[in-house]
Amino acid sequence: MVDADTRNSFYIAGRWARSPHVETIAVINPATEESIAEIAMGTAADVDRAVNAARAAFPAFAALSVEARAALLDRIHKLILERAESFAQAISLEMGAAISHARSAHVPFAAAHVRVAREVLSQYRFLKMQRTTAIVREPIGVCALITPWNWPLYQITAKVAPALAAGCTVVLKPSELAPLSALLFAQVIHDAGLPPGVFNLVNGTGPEVGRAMAAHPGIDLISITGSTRAGVLVAQEAAPTVKRVTQELGGKSPNVLLPDADFARVVPLGVMAAFRNVGQSCSAPTRMLVPRDRLEEVERLAASTAESIVVGDPSSEQTVLGPVANRAQFNRVQEMIDAGIAERANLICGGPGRPLGRPIGFYVRPTIFSEVRTRMRIAQEEIFGPVLCILPYETVDEAVTIANDTVYGLGGHVQSESLAAAREIALRIRTGQVHINHPAWDPYAPFGGYKRSGNGREYGAHGLEEYLEVKSILGFQ
Repeated sequence: MVDADTRNSFYIAGRWARSPHVETIAVINPATEESIAEIAMGTAADVDRAVNAARAAFPAFAALSVEARAALLDRIHKLILERAESFAQAISLEMGAAISHARSAHVPFAAAHVRVAREVLSQYRFLKMQRTTAIVREPIGVCALITPWNWPLYQITAKVAPALAAGCTVVLKPSELAPLSALLFAQVIHDAGLPPGVFNLVNGTGPEVGRAMAAHPGIDLISITGSTRAGVLVAQEAAPTVKRVTQELGGKSPNVLLPDADFARVVPLGVMAAFRNVGQSCSAPTRMLVPRDRLEEVERLAASTAESIVVGDPSSEQTVLGPVANRAQFNRVQEMIDAGIAERANLICGGPGRPLGRPIGFYVRPTIFSEVRTRMRIAQEEIFGPVLCILPYETVDEAVTIANDTVYGLGGHVQSESLAAAREIALRIRTGQVHINHPAWDPYAPFGGYKRSGNGREYGAHGLEEYLEVKSILGFQ
């Protein structure tokens, strides 16, 4: 657990410094609805101090050799793995992830982002010749990073690691709803020996700290993972200073089951993919598109899978799904379940309210609607909870139309026994990433959205390049 001094401090210029302000906010354990910590809330003045530290540190850090930056990333990676259990416990407490999921996904995937950034850095060509012109990639400068509560450590490393690999300095604002793992990460940064000012952390709210970061003239790039609404507000605040804005925002990802798919295999996998992290993943495949003549079979398989899921205390090894992460999200999920019922979708399992025997905590019943039509709210709006919509289609062309009939374009899935058929559909789905037949996660694959799911890409070489400027030097050779 993070000690009280750290919770009441920000990490600026290489040290923990108490804020001169006294406002705090409670961190709520979603399993008990009780406060587990109080953390200090930053202000625009705290952001200014952090930005000044990052600006002062930038020239020297940008000039570090690739080998020196890679060595720093190696140390960060090693320390995350050494402290994996502390991170897993903090994540489980602050946002309700089942401890098994925190250990098997949240922490190792977060560490993988650091490992991959280091590997990409060691192979990346920062200077390439084009005839007699040198095309040079240089660090963009000071980067403001805003991360969410649903994958708190994973989203931090997905931004911080490539920023550091590029030679940028950083000011991080983690979610004030799940800040404990971020404070542990700041201590890792400190213990890894990064130069003072290269990494800075200021806790606070979006309207106060996030807004100050977006508008700050000393910041060269701002990257946000969050809701589409939050991404729009950040872009608006950033516009007067013409800084680069990258956004990983909402999603309503389709999972297209082609008629030849192995339904007994892919339907359960699709349900669990939609409900992973209690459905709190922006790329979760929460719209399952199935041939109408197989609808009854899909409903039976989906309901059976959902009803077998153990929902309960996130500290229990037997728990598959803990609570959703906070009260606002619990209320949002309940509102959307009610909307699905009001719109006359066919509720085949789950429904409103908490699971039996869970009167306390932000627990949600795993819920599946069938006979969902594409104009329904539950088919268009991001729910961010364990709620799956099954939409029937008559033809494969109609399935593609339904898949693309949303303002979002983040993720997608296709299931087929024919790789050629799956590839054809994957190429027609208008999203930034498509998975064929539930492949393993690829931390090198660029991740990001079309349409209102955002802009820019994270992970791998594409993620590194978001933090680089392009310079042409004519007559270099």
